[in-house]
Amino acid sequence: MGTQSIRFQQVDAFTDVPFKGNPAAVCIMDYPLEASQMQAIALEMNLAETAFLYPPDDQGERRIRWFTPAIEVPLCGHATLASGHVLLASGAVSPIVLHSASGPLTVHREADGAVRLDFPVTATAPVPPPPGLLEALGIEHAEAVETGGHVMIVQVSNQAGVQRVRPNFSNLAAVQVGEVLVLAVTAPADSDDLDFVSRVFAPWAGIDEDPVTGLAHTALTPYWVARLGRNPLCAEQISSRGGQLTVRLEGDRVHLIGYSVTVAEGTILLPPT
Repeated sequence: MGTQSIRFQQVDAFTDVPFKGNPAAVCIMDYPLEASQMQAIALEMNLAETAFLYPPDDQGERRIRWFTPAIEVPLCGHATLASGHVLLASGAVSPIVLHSASGPLTVHREADGAVRLDFPVTATAPVPPPPGLLEALGIEHAEAVETGGHVMIVQVSNQAGVQRVRPNFSNLAAVQVGEVLVLAVTAPADSDDLDFVSRVFAPWAGIDEDPVTGLAHTALTPYWVARLGRNPLCAEQISSRGGQLTVRLEGDRVHLIGYSVTVAEGTILLPPT
């Protein structure tokens, strides 16, 4: 068989400004690829996440998978937001149903052009800090540590404390965190326009610091709704790129609402098979 190709777009998610937010590659497949091919493409793209959209089924619904440069992950918010942005821009009708390892996910277009994701809640519960965790983060004291599913939350007292975190990533990657893929250091926001801030680290998934993380907010949303007594909430991930989103708790679901910007598009040439 000769050379095959796959179309892709690179999208900055959870921002309306190019080169901010969290970049993701969205690959729209005309035919399924092997997992090893998708992993190789994700490594080549070298972004936090690359999303792969399967061809639509008879109901017009698609399967979605997400790969970091190192592993396949069960859920990714920013790459799903980017995928919804690409599909809606190409003429897909809202709502869009995407089938994933985390169950069906629904993508909606908001009246103002934002995209709303309907994701399952990640429930967390208090745990003692795993040995070496706070030391690896450079944190002397945590207000709370909670974990559930693939997310761990470390709350510090204020936004400045989140900004001061300087992890030793080698030591952090060696901390035994079980199924956790992403760790969110979080605090109440200083600004009246925001409710909480966070930074997210994921060396266990091959990502030192993730710019804006939907998966983390499936846990941060119920966490902060319970503590602040408000719903919805405005959140900012204060990474170097930064990004904002509105989050809303709806029973056992979380709505993540944000904007995206397409910054590049092209074709990946696959080696002959």
